[in-house]
Amino acid sequence: MYRNLHIYNTLSNRIEPFYPQRENRVGLYVCGMTVYDYCHLGHARVFMVFDMVVRWLRCLSYDVYFVRNITDIDDKIIDRAHERGCSVDEITSFFIEAMHSDCDNLGILPPSVEPRATLFVPDMLKMISALIEKGAAYCTPSGDVCFSVASFKDYGCLSGHTLEQLNAVHRVEMDKDKRGPCDFVLWKRAKPGEPSWDSPWGEGRPGWHIECSAMSLHYLGDTFDIHGGGADLQFPHHENEIAQSRMYSSGKFARYWMHNGFIRVDKQKMAKSLGNFYTIRDLIRKYDAEVLRFFLLKSHYRSSIDYSDSSLVESREALVRLYRALYSYPPSFNPENFDYSNSYVARFVKAMNQDFSTPEAFSVLFELANEIHRLSSSELSSVLRFLGRSIGLLYLNPGEFLGYKSKVTDVNSSLIEDLVEKRSLARENKDWDEADRIRQELLSLGVVLEDNQSNTTWRYIK
Repeated sequence: MYRNLHIYNTLSNRIEPFYPQRENRVGLYVCGMTVYDYCHLGHARVFMVFDMVVRWLRCLSYDVYFVRNITDIDDKIIDRAHERGCSVDEITSFFIEAMHSDCDNLGILPPSVEPRATLFVPDMLKMISALIEKGAAYCTPSGDVCFSVASFKDYGCLSGHTLEQLNAVHRVEMDKDKRGPCDFVLWKRAKPGEPSWDSPWGEGRPGWHIECSAMSLHYLGDTFDIHGGGADLQFPHHENEIAQSRMYSSGKFARYWMHNGFIRVDKQKMAKSLGNFYTIRDLIRKYDAEVLRFFLLKSHYRSSIDYSDSSLVESREALVRLYRALYSYPPSFNPENFDYSNSYVARFVKAMNQDFSTPEAFSVLFELANEIHRLSSSELSSVLRFLGRSIGLLYLNPGEFLGYKSKVTDVNSSLIEDLVEKRSLARENKDWDEADRIRQELLSLGVVLEDNQSNTTWRYIK
């Protein structure tokens, strides 16, 4: 089987050949959502990146066991429950259902298993007890249990920070109960009114970091293939996972680490804490889910993405080019596997095997679309659809995506024609701001424009 997959390993800071522990099986763990609010576009990128990774691994005939956890106990969850005057279970159940709905709407494949942290407290207690016995954790005077970072000599192996540097940064804000500035909580003493569990150290609840170690150990063992998540989790979350997991067992924990880049708005990371986020459900109301997939995958997964409405409009226009090829020359057959004798297939596979290089893979798709038109080839159209679908694209009916089938709308076509004419006049007068404003107004009405050399045409967005 031709594979030759290479992955950038954050742990080694280089691209490495990928060899799973077991020849045809890949164990993948991805840090999932903390369910206290709706998912935003930054979360969508994590979902989409690792959906693409899973799809591609399966295209390479790997049996992928994909674990994506849910954090259902956390300070933010408790605070949100207090704000709304309801229980933690009610908050988490509501937002888990909302997350699943968002993922379904985006076409995200479900994980093999989706463990909830609260169901694995016994596993966490076992780990914490063992870490205390090994001298890697200790009880504080306030009743918490903390991990001693100094006990793990390789601390900083993932982030590149030295313990001396980190201690210097955190010494000023050091909790007086901690033995070291970077020590982190494994078990939190319960506060009045909070959910809690019995433990040898009193009523309490687990810290965030221990959750993922316990769940990954349960499903994937003490050594597994790939651990993934957003770049913001590299430190301290993933660094702390490595420390506590490797001190607990003799395993290597994760062999390859993958981190996707941020989505930025006005040159800042998109985040709820900054108030500059867009929820998935709001964006789905404006744009087709496949447009979001294209937007999130057109840049390399490790790079940052700058969000704007215009970038989503451009993503749709790019998809239109691919769907036009499929519409004009309908695929004549359904390939079941890669045909490496086809140069487009070989280049696409090579790009994806080089650390999932979707920008290069997408360029192959557009070259292929041009060749389909040049040769009027339904056979190449079959290849285009097959390659697109290998990463979750081009699943829709081309005619429906392009708006060529009738659809019911409350928008008066004469209003649209009037706006199109006004925009054309603005373009003639080089009033680009007004032309762009009208384009956005039409987009809000569900209408997309296509500018040709001689005129402008419009159609409804599916």
